[in-house]
Order: sequence, then C-alpha cells, then structure tokens
Amino acid sequence: MSKRIDRIYAYVKEQTSQLSEEEVRKGAGVTTSEVAEAFSIQRTNSSKDLNQLVKDGRLTKLDGRPVRYVLAKNWQELPTKKYVPSYMETPVEKKKKPVSQPVMASKDIFSRIIGASGSMKNSIEQAKAAVLYPPKGLNCLITGPTGSGKTYFAHAIFQYAKLNKVIEPDKELIVFNCADYANNPELLMSHLFGYVKGAFTGAESDKNGIIDEADGGILFLDEIHRLPPEGQEMIFYFMDHGTYSRLGETSKTHQAAVRIIGATTEDPSSTLLDTFVRRIPINIQLPPFAKRPASEKVDLVKVMVSQEANRIERRISLTEDVVKALIGSVTYGNIGQLKSNIQLVCARGFLNHMQQEEISITINDLPEGIRAGVIQLASDREASTELAKVLEPKIDVSPNGSILEIQSDSYELPYNLYDIIGDKATLLKSDGLDQEAINHFISTDINIHLKSFYKDHGFSFNAENKLSEFVDQTIIDVTNQIYHRVKKALDYEFQQNFVYAMSLHISSFLKKIYLGEERHTNDNIKEMAVDFPKEFEVAKQIRHFISEQFQVEIPESEDYYLTVLLVSLRDEESVGRVGVIVAAHGSSTASSMVQVVKQLLDVEKIIAVDMPLDMHPRTALERIEHAALQIDEGSGVMLLVDMGSLATFSEKIQRDTGVPVRTIDMVTTSLVLETVRKASVMGADLDNLYESLKNFRGYAADVTVGKTEKRLGSNQVILAICASGEGTAQKIKEIIDTSLEKRKNNAIQVVTLSVLDVKEKMSMMQEKFDILATTGIIDPKIQAPFIPLERFIDHDVDHILDQLLLEDELEEITDVSIDEEQARTICVNYMEESFTFINPTKLIDPLWQFAMVITEKFSIDTARYAFQINLTMHLAGMVERILLGELLSVESESLQEMKRNPAYLIVEAAARELESKVHLSIPPAEEYYLMQSITNQQMKKIQ
Repeated sequence: MSKRIDRIYAYVKEQTSQLSEEEVRKGAGVTTSEVAEAFSIQRTNSSKDLNQLVKDGRLTKLDGRPVRYVLAKNWQELPTKKYVPSYMETPVEKKKKPVSQPVMASKDIFSRIIGASGSMKNSIEQAKAAVLYPPKGLNCLITGPTGSGKTYFAHAIFQYAKLNKVIEPDKELIVFNCADYANNPELLMSHLFGYVKGAFTGAESDKNGIIDEADGGILFLDEIHRLPPEGQEMIFYFMDHGTYSRLGETSKTHQAAVRIIGATTEDPSSTLLDTFVRRIPINIQLPPFAKRPASEKVDLVKVMVSQEANRIERRISLTEDVVKALIGSVTYGNIGQLKSNIQLVCARGFLNHMQQEEISITINDLPEGIRAGVIQLASDREASTELAKVLEPKIDVSPNGSILEIQSDSYELPYNLYDIIGDKATLLKSDGLDQEAINHFISTDINIHLKSFYKDHGFSFNAENKLSEFVDQTIIDVTNQIYHRVKKALDYEFQQNFVYAMSLHISSFLKKIYLGEERHTNDNIKEMAVDFPKEFEVAKQIRHFISEQFQVEIPESEDYYLTVLLVSLRDEESVGRVGVIVAAHGSSTASSMVQVVKQLLDVEKIIAVDMPLDMHPRTALERIEHAALQIDEGSGVMLLVDMGSLATFSEKIQRDTGVPVRTIDMVTTSLVLETVRKASVMGADLDNLYESLKNFRGYAADVTVGKTEKRLGSNQVILAICASGEGTAQKIKEIIDTSLEKRKNNAIQVVTLSVLDVKEKMSMMQEKFDILATTGIIDPKIQAPFIPLERFIDHDVDHILDQLLLEDELEEITDVSIDEEQARTICVNYMEESFTFINPTKLIDPLWQFAMVITEKFSIDTARYAFQINLTMHLAGMVERILLGELLSVESESLQEMKRNPAYLIVEAAARELESKVHLSIPPAEEYYLMQSITNQQMKKIQ
C-alpha cells in the first residue's frame, strides 16, 4: 500500500496538472480542507503532508486565502507577495507600494528589526561598525539579560555580513556554547581547535575543530562568560595571531581568519579576563523587554503571533486584554519569555477552536499565570498609559509572512506543536473521550512540551514571576485575589509592589503560626492602625479570607499589621522611612543582593556597599558613613552586614554622622527583602524594626507544618565514602560543590572518607561536624540520611540539597527503581562528565560485565543496580588513574592479607579478564580497593 503522502501528491497532481498560468493567477488549486475531506483525515494532517510535499519540491504553495497547492511546474516564476504587517510600513510606503508587491532583499537587514529606529538603534549601529570596519572587521560582544535576543541578533549580524559580501555566501554561522565545556579546558580545546591522532584515549584519527569550520566566516561563542581562564587565553591568542595548534601538537602551525561574536548575560568586567575584554572592542548592549517602548512591545507580539499563524495556517485574532496580559506576563524572561507565553497561548487557542478557520483568542483562553499579566501591567500606571496610546481594541494577524527571515531563534520549536495537538486530539476522540477530557489531557501535554523544550535550552522562565523563588505559589495566588478585593473596597490605587509586599507578609506570619510562635502587637503599630478605620475593616476581611484559604486560625492582632500594610502600600510618595544599607565583603556581593531586592520590590531606598577583600576597613567605614548620610530621612538606618569588622561599625557611624544606626549580621537576600519590605511598608521605628528582624531566618518554603529550614552552620557536611576516599567520592564532591557554589552556599562542605577509616573516624566526624547526609559505596548507619551516590548523578542535585536543608524525607530519592539500561546510562553520563581520557561508550561494556560477574559470584543484592553502578564508577576512575599514572598506594602487609583472602581469587580472575579487554595492567593496589568495595557491600548486606 502506498503512503498517504504519495496518494495526496497523486490527487493534487490530477487536479492541477492541466491548469494554465492564468487559472493559477485567478486562484485555482487545491486547498488543505479539500484534501482533508477527500482522504477523510484531520485538517492538521492534511496541512502537514502538503507542506512536506512543498519542501520536497513536488508541489508549489500559492499565496492568498485560503492557501492553495498546485503541481510544481514553472510556478516559481510567478511573482509572489510576502506578508509585511502594516505597522512596519511608513505612511509614504503605504501610498507608494501595493500590498501584493514583493519585499525585496535588502543589504541592511537590520532596518526591519523591531526597534531599528528606537531602542535597538545604537546596538545596530555598533553591529554595522563591527562588520564593515576595515580591513577585516571587529570582534564584538553582545550583552543583555536572558531572553533579550542575543542569539537572534548574532544571526542578524551574520546575515548582514553575507548580504554586504564581507563573507562568502556559502558560509554558515558557527555556534559554540561555552557552557558545555566550562569545567574541562582540554575538551574545550579539542572542540575548538581539533586534535591529532593519539592525543588522548579514543583519538583514533586527526579531527578538525570548529575554528576550521569557521575559517573565512563568523564564530558565535554563546555564554562566553562560562569560558574558563585557560579557554579565554586560547581564544585571545588566536585573535591576536590567527594561528593555533590542535590538541596533541606542540607548535602553532594552523591558520584561520575568523571573526568572533560573543554573548553573555553577565558583566564582562567581572566575569572575563581584562586581557580578553580588551581584545573585543565593541560591546553591544541589548535592552531588556521592560525598557522597550510600548509600540515595540506590541510589534513584537504581532510578529510572534504571525509566526504561529504561519504554522497553523489560520488567521489569529487577539483582544486588547490578551495583548496586555502577554506584555504584563513578561517578568524577567524578556523576549524569550514572551515567545514562550505566545506559543502557549496560541496552542491553547488552537485547541479550543480547532474546527474553526479563525483562532479567536480572548482573556478566557489564557492560563491563570499569563492572565495575571493584566494585573501586573495595571500596577504600572506609566506603562499602562503608554500602551493604551498604541494598542488597538483587536489585533488580527494572517499567515504567509513574517518580518525578518533569519533562521536563528534559540527558542524556535523544532517541531510543529499544532500537528501534535491535532494528532493527539484525533487519537483521544477515537478512544471515546469527550471534548472536555481531551482539552484537559492536551493542555497538560502542551505545557510539558514547552517546559521541556525551554528547560533543555537553558531557559527556566515560566508564567510566574520571580517572587515564587521566595514564596509559595499558593500564597501568591491568594494575594492576587486580595489585591482585587481591597482595590474595590478602598477605591484607591496601590503601589506596584503590592503583590510582593503582601505575599511576603502573609508568608512570614503563616510561618510563625505553623511554628507556634506568638506575635505580640507592637503598641506603635496598634496606635497607627486606629487612625485608619476604613482600612482596619478591610484588614479584618483579609484576615478572614486568608484563614479560609489556608484553614488556619489567625489571631485578631494580625488586623493591625494588615491595616498598616494597606496604608503603607497606597500609591503615594514615601518619606521619613528607615533607610537600608547592605555592606558585605567581596567585589559585588552586596550589589547582587540589592539588585534582586530592587527588582522584586521596585524600591530605591536601599544602598549597597561592596568591600573587596583588599579594601582597608577605614575606607569601608567612610563609604558606609557617606551612604548613611545619603539615605537617611530622619528615621535612621538599618545596616545589614555579612561578618567581621563591618558588624562593629554602628556606634562609630552614629557618632560621626548623627544618624541612628542598628546593625544585623549574617546578611542574606531573604533578610534584605524582609528588611526593605518592613522599612517601606510599616513606617516602623528603627528599634522596632531591629527587634522584628534580629531573629529572622528566612521565609517558609511552603505552608506545610514541619518543613523548617535547618540551622546553617560552618560545620555542616555531606560525607562521601569510597574505597580510597580519593576516587569516586572526590568526583561526587565536585558535583555537589558545583551546585553549592552556584547557590552561593559556603556553609556546607563535602568531606570525603575512605571505607577503611569509617569505623575508626566516624565518631570523631560526628562530634566535629553536623552531618547532613552520607553518600558513597556504603551506608555508615548513622543518624543522617544515606543517599546512594548514583542519585547525585541521575537526579537534580539542587533538588536533593533543597530536601536536605528543609529536612524532607529522602525515601523518594533513595528508593527509585531503574532498569539495567538506565543504570548503564547513568554510568556513561557520569564518565562523560567526570573524565577526560577514557571513551565511555567503548568502556561501559567491559566495566559493566566485570560488575555483573562480581555481583553474581558474591551473591550481592541487585536492587536498583546500586552496587553495579557504584562499582562501574569506581572502575572508570581506576582506568583513568592507570592511564595518567596516578596510582593509589597500599601497605605491603595489606596486600599480603588481601591475597590470603579466598575471595581474592574471584576478583583476580575478573581483573585478568578485564585487563585483556581494555589492554591495561591493573596493579595490586587497585585490586585491593576493589576487594574493599566488595567486602563492604557484603558487610552492608549482613547489617
């Protein structure tokens, strides 16, 4: 039986092969609906096959509505029109050019980028200079927040260079993500510059690097801030000289002419070597979405919806509220987040209107998280006013065009989401499900597809805002409902930080309630609340509402605090409030915390004082005193510090400046948030503010009883145990340390220990350290969770650490069933990430076979393949140590004792078999540690 796509081709051929050119011009041809009806298939499947036939060159797709298809003859000679939204044309162009006139290619591809004459003007001028600067152009760096369009802009630069014949037309932009090689300079070098045969195990022939590919063109280094210093030195040497050597070579004999474009979300001066930054003369700063004018925001929505209309091949209409919600839903993900939200909204709209020719999307079609964007936008009156000037009551977007054809979008789905929706809807309908059930299943599927795609592309935004990092989402949802209620009841506007301030306040007092802590009403707070009877009545209603939502009894004293919060959040100028200064050691520690708080709470009454380690304390004191004078409004200053001499400054500052100062040490981002929230919403006395903060230990992660964060101390450790204390345990230490560094958590250490020392040293370890958990090849059976080390390879390390710090039960982590294929995959992934000179795909079979032989010979429990995984990881480390000559050592007496053990005969036989397969000699010391792993596993079974 022939394939459906071939039958469709035959049908279109029969219907259109005899058509004249004039008939085609007048609209003859076969439509998607006609094919769907002829073959009794879904319209989406019909569209999918027809478009594939167009890609294959067998059919031609004609412009117009509806879209028609004809047999591919000479129709490509017919003039075609390209859809250009009217908002991209100037009034003069509209008069001069009929709608059907084709859009000609321009040497200035930038001219049609949204914002070319607005927020992007300076960036585009810099890009042009980088491309056209004689004789060979300039290297450039694109900076901007996540999702601001850095990758897209890099491709635009590349297209501009091709159109202006700066590089050859057959060249492609070579993209290299530096994050993939951040911790492995050798691997980085081999990918960039290539390697020669024999450079490392598995290098069986010479291989070119991406520099060879980019020769004569452009190399785009994404996430360039992730380059290690060694990698930066390799690149800037190449930029200086144009010569390089491959891995394994001693002389730089290769040449290439490559322009380099870098991209980073970080400050180049703090993340890149000065010598590297100096070699990139042009720094192109892309604006965040929030800083772009309203007209550009609307244009971006239209373009992205147009792209979705092309995929669906249907007209899409959006109401004014939908556009507002989409724009307001962009919090910190910028254009990338907008694209994600538009894809989600259009997919849901398609699902709800699948049988209609036009997809009409209203506010009711939006998921709750995006719908809340209307509220977010309304809280920013300036942005709302600006948007109202350019927004139409309804936006209609037709398919068949897009503003800029650059195949470069990092967030471009590699599949047609609408085909997936149509196919699954047909399947579910054939199973007898009603439309409501179908919508439920597919809505979930849409979310999974999009979230998975964006997570894989290193972009973790969603429809929620960054507040969810600090407060449970349920609390945020309740706060949004409170916002509508109080706005209606009090009939005045609130500051745009209402949701943030109220959410943090609710989170804080719910935590106290669940922990059984009593709150004694401050007399000043009570007196202030009495002066606002209307707000006091509304506060009572809020308390009852919160009580119903969370099923908790909230004391009446909370009415006073809620009253003061409501009064403080009125949209009026803040005066006379306590100032906040954050001072911390490090070049940007204080600034980073302050920046987060400013973005979350939209406040300015806070100053950061960074104190590099080489700064004299007197200099720091002078800067803090200057900041105190600058920020004080008569109510004093709260000084938040990290440690050391900074904690002793308050009295000196007060004497020198006359500004009342109170100091709290051990500053965290959560503490800064709580301080600024209370300082700006309570109108509190400095001493009362200090009393309320001195025992603050962070916000509740959720509102469940018993999940209180552990006390963080400098002696907290995770204990990693392996045969030697140096091999596998050290690799696990590196994995956990990486996560801890990312979290900026210096309070937890990972300590490695040999299995030989467990009995002797465990008592001392328990006295010296607060052991959060243990991991490795044995469970030492102490009062701490044991996490099999394969969990740190196969699971999200951040999630495991979160559970440890919140004292969650870890059974869910430790008791996960996996099959043999998954177990082997864990080992391969571990080897790829942890070792340089071994080939995991070739080594996995002999190592795994060794582990299985040992498992069978010693009758070891194979549940979850934990032992096999641990032993395979150990063996991989052993092979790399042998290759590098970094061998372990053992006392001769211990070796003699090992050889007297009857079990050694089994291990020795398996070792000799492994030697013959990997062509390496396994020294006795390594056999000794293999024996220890097996012996301890048997002891674990006995215990």
